[in-house]
Amino acid sequence: MVAGARLEYRFERRRAGVLLVLHGGHMRAGLALGEESFAAAGWSVLAPSRPGYGRTVLPGDGSLVRYADAVRALCDELGIARVAAVVGISGGGPAAITLAARHPDLVQRLVLISAVGPLPWPDRRTRLGGQVVFRPGVEAVTWAAIRLALRIGGRRALRALVAGVSTARGAAARAGIGPADEEMLRALFGAMRSGRGFIRDLRPEPVDCGSVRSPALIVASATDGGVPFAQAEALAARLPRATLVVSRAAGHFVWCSPDWPAIAERIEAFLRAPAGRVG
Repeated sequence: MVAGARLEYRFERRRAGVLLVLHGGHMRAGLALGEESFAAAGWSVLAPSRPGYGRTVLPGDGSLVRYADAVRALCDELGIARVAAVVGISGGGPAAITLAARHPDLVQRLVLISAVGPLPWPDRRTRLGGQVVFRPGVEAVTWAAIRLALRIGGRRALRALVAGVSTARGAAARAGIGPADEEMLRALFGAMRSGRGFIRDLRPEPVDCGSVRSPALIVASATDGGVPFAQAEALAARLPRATLVVSRAAGHFVWCSPDWPAIAERIEAFLRAPAGRVG
């Protein structure tokens, strides 16, 4: 328990500084999507589950501010005075922005990947559908059905899931996704759960971009069908010290693209740059 909250987290200690990674919807601390480049570069990774996911329980309204304060308390408990960056992925974007805005002494940089930003999200159709199939008591059945579809439908079922988070059509929605990516995505979809977290994500809160003093690097695909590219554009416009990197990925999963190694290098350069010259 920290600051009255129960935070599930994973802390992988390595030789470099600490990256605080806040994953997106249907994710929890035990799932390390997109962290391979961080591990290869020697960064320590602290990944707490967000409210409603895994075993994280936040008292009261479970707001972004309460969560940011609880994560700060966790860092204090672990002896982490400063993180090289907070990394907000997809639905973890608002929490990452709030942490950077509220605790600038903790957060040196902000990295946002396929991230929800200050615009309303999701659209009405997605919100209504999500409230039906991902609500507590139903989400376990939904994910069991998805796993069954992947077992029975194989590649066709996987491609349908991938196409669901892309604005491209037909084969273009899976362009650049190789066999290794398919294996990773199959394992990911097989391990995802929504708990009470996704329903919480569907009730968006205002995000204070203007108070963020940290330099920010934003990575997004123009064909993201899960988090519209307009979110990245709004983040780039509203965060005071932001740089936008456009991925050529076919959809939401920017790690499944031939240009990801180059983008990972760009992120690494951002993380390693002197604090006064990042961006």
